[in-house]
Amino acid sequence: MSSVAYYISNLLEKMTSTDKDFRFMATNDLMMELQKDSIKLDEDSERKVVAMLLKLLEDKNGEVQNLAVKCLGPLVTKVKEYQVETMVDTLCSNMVSDKEQLRDISSMGLKTVIAELPPTTSGMALTCNVCKKITSQLIGALGKQDDVSVQLEALDILSDMLSRLSGTLSSFHSSILTSLLPQLTSSRLAVRKRSIMALGHLVPSCSPALFTQLTEHLLTELGRGPPTSNTRTYIQCLATVSRQGGHRVGEHLQKIVPMVVKFCSVEDDELREYCFQAFEAFVRRCPKEMSPHIATVIKLCLKYITYDPNYNYDEEDDQEDSMETEEDEDQAFDDEYSDDDDMSWKVRRSAVKCLETVISSRRDLLVDLYNSVCPTLVSCFKEREENVRTDIFLAFVALLRQTHPAVGATVTLDAKEDPAVTLLKKQVPLVVKALHKQLKEKSMKSRQGCFNLLTELASVLPGALGEHIPALIPGIVFSLTDKSTSSNMKIDALSFLHVLLSSHTPEVFHPHINIILPPVVQCVDDSFYKIISEALLVTQQMVRIIRPVDKPSSFDAKPYVKEIFSATLKRLKAADIDQEVKERAISSMGYIVSHLGDQLGGDLQPTLQIFLERLKNEITRLMAVKTITLVAASPLKIDLRPILAEAIPILASFLRKKQRALKLGTLAALNVIVTNYSDSLKPPVIDAVLGELPALIQESDMHVSQVAITLLAGMAKACPSSLSKIGGTILPEVLSLVHSPLLQGGALGSILDFFQALVLTKSSNMSYNDLLKALTGPFYGAKSSDLPMHRQSYYSVAKCVAALSSACAKEASGIVTNLIQEVKSSKSSESVRILSFLCLGEVGRSMNLSGQKELKNVILEAFSSSSEEIKSAASCALGNICVGNLEEYLPFMLTEIGSQPKRQYLLLHSLKEVISASSAERLKSHLENIWALLFKNCECTEEGTRNVVAECLGKLTLVNPSELLPRLKKQLSSGSPLARSTVVTAVKFTIIDQPAPIDSLLKDCIGDFLKTLQDPDLNVRRVALVMLNSAAHNKPALIRGLLSKVLPHLYNETQIRRDLIREVEMGPFKHTVDDGLDVRKAAFECMYTLLDSCLDCLDIFEFLDRVEEGLKDHYDIRMLTFIMLARLSSLCPSAVVQRLDRLVEPLRATCTTKVKAGSVKQEFEKQEELRRSAMRAVAALLSINEVEKSPAMADFANQIRSNAEMATIFESVQGDSISGGVEAMDTS
Repeated sequence: MSSVAYYISNLLEKMTSTDKDFRFMATNDLMMELQKDSIKLDEDSERKVVAMLLKLLEDKNGEVQNLAVKCLGPLVTKVKEYQVETMVDTLCSNMVSDKEQLRDISSMGLKTVIAELPPTTSGMALTCNVCKKITSQLIGALGKQDDVSVQLEALDILSDMLSRLSGTLSSFHSSILTSLLPQLTSSRLAVRKRSIMALGHLVPSCSPALFTQLTEHLLTELGRGPPTSNTRTYIQCLATVSRQGGHRVGEHLQKIVPMVVKFCSVEDDELREYCFQAFEAFVRRCPKEMSPHIATVIKLCLKYITYDPNYNYDEEDDQEDSMETEEDEDQAFDDEYSDDDDMSWKVRRSAVKCLETVISSRRDLLVDLYNSVCPTLVSCFKEREENVRTDIFLAFVALLRQTHPAVGATVTLDAKEDPAVTLLKKQVPLVVKALHKQLKEKSMKSRQGCFNLLTELASVLPGALGEHIPALIPGIVFSLTDKSTSSNMKIDALSFLHVLLSSHTPEVFHPHINIILPPVVQCVDDSFYKIISEALLVTQQMVRIIRPVDKPSSFDAKPYVKEIFSATLKRLKAADIDQEVKERAISSMGYIVSHLGDQLGGDLQPTLQIFLERLKNEITRLMAVKTITLVAASPLKIDLRPILAEAIPILASFLRKKQRALKLGTLAALNVIVTNYSDSLKPPVIDAVLGELPALIQESDMHVSQVAITLLAGMAKACPSSLSKIGGTILPEVLSLVHSPLLQGGALGSILDFFQALVLTKSSNMSYNDLLKALTGPFYGAKSSDLPMHRQSYYSVAKCVAALSSACAKEASGIVTNLIQEVKSSKSSESVRILSFLCLGEVGRSMNLSGQKELKNVILEAFSSSSEEIKSAASCALGNICVGNLEEYLPFMLTEIGSQPKRQYLLLHSLKEVISASSAERLKSHLENIWALLFKNCECTEEGTRNVVAECLGKLTLVNPSELLPRLKKQLSSGSPLARSTVVTAVKFTIIDQPAPIDSLLKDCIGDFLKTLQDPDLNVRRVALVMLNSAAHNKPALIRGLLSKVLPHLYNETQIRRDLIREVEMGPFKHTVDDGLDVRKAAFECMYTLLDSCLDCLDIFEFLDRVEEGLKDHYDIRMLTFIMLARLSSLCPSAVVQRLDRLVEPLRATCTTKVKAGSVKQEFEKQEELRRSAMRAVAALLSINEVEKSPAMADFANQIRSNAEMATIFESVQGDSISGGVEAMDTS
């Protein structure tokens, strides 16, 4: 006998002892043993353990019984299937026993077994068999009408099983439904409620036919004669079915809603409550199908939100004046109507909750809601029942949240205010009037609701509460000073005060500082760390208000300085407080010093010493760095000299720490110190900083490099002599960065500043020529065996050469001559010629090169070069030189474009450069000539040339939009499809991601350009889609209002058109070509962009129809739609769940398709990529809650897990998504 078997047989022996303590300890030891993963039982032990535990369920001692039940859970996975079935049989038969205690303990045992059954995927057979056994027994138990407690336990267990393992019981669904429906008419409320719960769990995974049977049954019962007590049950059941089954109810709503509306008028408060709960479920789960009924639902909600037959609010208003003196009598008057019989508050609450759901789910009705719902909600703020009042506040908060600008609508194109915002502003005085009384109520729940609402209001309408501050201050002070106020109440009040202070101008608070400040300071002295932390945040904001440093203020801050300073100093000095409080205390004191430092007198230097101490502490150093930056940048010129000598070496040491935020913060601090305190920096201190910089200037972190180089440029300007030693250490790193392919934007800008500052320091080894040599050296000395320089580094070096030349204009003229010679010389390598052209261009951009007579010919000759790179560099040079000398070079360029068709493409690129970089004023005199020339070439057969012409036209339109945009629009009527496609592409280039003067003009006429979506020419429709995509990506506000007209044409382009598919013979093979593929691709890319920027304007179900079609399309389209499906799973999961059954099949087809054996390698790779992309979509779908309750999805998930190849792909893409999220698609 093995040691485990021996040990267990000993335990089993002790379990038969007459001593209950022995039995208890033995059962406990068995439980501990069963919980070990390593335990293995032989057949005999299994049988004995199961028998003993089932026997112990009848033990006289309750504690032993409970332990026996707990043992059943781990035992399920440790014994063979037939033993589990034995357990289940015994437990089920015990459940219908006459002994009540045995019934209770057995039902607990069954629940434990069900909870431990392996999911259907891994233990399919065991779970199926056990569930079927339990279900058949439970259905029998439900038939025992004589014993209600048996029924209740059976319903409980059935609910548990259906919620966890409903899919396994599909063969029993019909009989479960048949046995549950009669229970809805039971005389016992508990039975009815549990039956409804069980039906709710059955709904998500039952077949459509069964669902229809259930709904028809409920409708039939509801349609019978006058309402009875059962009517409530059926309405409750409908609400539960809708919550659980969601979209499935949608197709029956046409019949259901009128019925529920009718029941609202029955004089039965409980029935009305259930009706509104049903409406709430319908609105939440079937938004599209409820659209026709929304107006009715809102009307009913508004009617019953004020339904209070036992109370007269008008009387209360009349007595408002005498309320304060007769408070006790008033309270008694209130109590008279808060008796147990009054259920009307439940009706009001359910109506408010339903209204909140409507508000949250229908942003499209916002203006209507402000007109109809908002005034009623405000008038209901005086609601007497606290729970209802809290829900009214929440409904109003939901309305405010919907008023925040929609994603993508943040760019305002004109001065017009959102109508919803205008309507809200009108309500603000009424809201404040209704709330300011509530803010002094004893009820904390109400006050918290008020603060929550006001906080939201202040963030939606910054500044709108300015004139109402006097009405709000007493309420805030009351919540901060009232002895009975809870901690959460104080935190909410402080949080609101912070939002209020942040969102309004300082002047509105100045008259009230003497009232607000004492309670805030009192909170800084509180014992609870969260209150202190919030109070310090408010203090920080108040310091900015009593002494704003960015503008002059007449307010005298002196009387308050000592009070604020002393309270904050106490927290700053304390070492034994919460980390959050430490950081906020440092930050607050930083604001006090930077705003009020000149009034601190002798307290200033000791405070700065504390900052120094905090700088040395690892926990507080980051906040101390930020605070020192703030103080050093203060316009009050705070004297930091006493701490700088010690602080700068500490800051320098932070530059070698791994924490990136600390490095960036430190560099910012040093930059401010170098700029404002350069006279007190000693050479050793500066050297300590310089020693740390080389390691920071690396291409692996461009942002840190940029800030480090900005600091170097600041040093070069503030203390030029300090940079004399950087030649061997820092300069090589900067030069290495200049030659990096990753350099661009801000980092490149900081390097240009640095070189200009450096060359002006006149340090040895860093003269103009030395730096020039260092920059261009690698291009001249490059051997053929070296790796070629990246294209980007040519542009970076050229910009650096131009920056140096503009700083040293005298030396620059000689370099221009040398560059021209390099370009002309046949001995120069290709890389040298390219660099020389780019340098000429950049230098010519900032200097007038009209003295170089041969330059034009040199550039035109380069246009005939055999090297594409040289031609492109010459084109770029010509454009840049023209920017620097428009009068001479632009007419020359225009003449050449007209007379040299072969060079036209390159010359147009040069012209594009000129238009992009020149102001409207400079181009004014040449505008007509350029416009005429571009339109002469807009019908060029070469697509590349047409695209450059379009870009030139778009950028030229930006120069003078009011005149040129109408002319561009006029060209739409041109007869040639090529000209129309050029015009539409030109519009794409007028839509930039920054606000521009053209925006309001474009908004008025973009509809005309979008009409080209109906153009007979395929290519025109394609470029129109690309233009629409660009607008949706960069300026969604341009097209939001037009989407209802545009979307049908967009969706039209997603369809496969057989007339555009043709067969091409390639030798012995026939190849299919789809001319409509590019248009479809453009349409799907556009749809993806609209998901991110205009989701609230889309009918998601119509959108999903197109995605569904795309899942069966060409490889490229399928790849797009898989990404879209993954995105939709996170953006609107409920809509996706409604379509699951139709979406699963195309995904399954992609995942199971095999490539023919003899196919080429590319075919295998494409199919593999398709499968991975489909699996990513499946992984996203499976992340939606309760998605596996869909039978089709559960079946597919099982198929993936049981197929080794598919399971491997699934696991690998899940790993991808954990590390990188759903892959994004750049469609701009």
